[in-house]
Amino acid sequence: MERLREMATDLGRALAQTDEYQVLKRAVTSADADHVIAESRTELEGLERRIEEAMRTGVEPDEALKKEYEEAVLRLQANSTYQVLVSAQSNFEKVILKVNQTIQEGIDKGAESRIVLP
Repeated sequence: MERLREMATDLGRALAQTDEYQVLKRAVTSADADHVIAESRTELEGLERRIEEAMRTGVEPDEALKKEYEEAVLRLQANSTYQVLVSAQSNFEKVILKVNQTIQEGIDKGAESRIVLP
């Protein structure tokens, strides 16, 4: 098991060195420094609390609240820094997906093999 941990640590280090991760890291830093995004997130959190509260009491949120929430989401999505962040996340997720597929291929091949590796 220790060898697997070492290999996983090495994989994590390699992933951290990819261009996709470096772009994601910069995008997260930019988004964290963007006051418009921070305000939008705060606004959305407040609206989400109001919607959850209404639903907990068994009341359908009114149309004005739904519209306010949708408009807040659209404003956030229109922010260029947020768009860069979403794109960077998507690109890094593709890298992770490829890594997971490769791991699965290795598992499949290992399951077929009669040779036991240390």
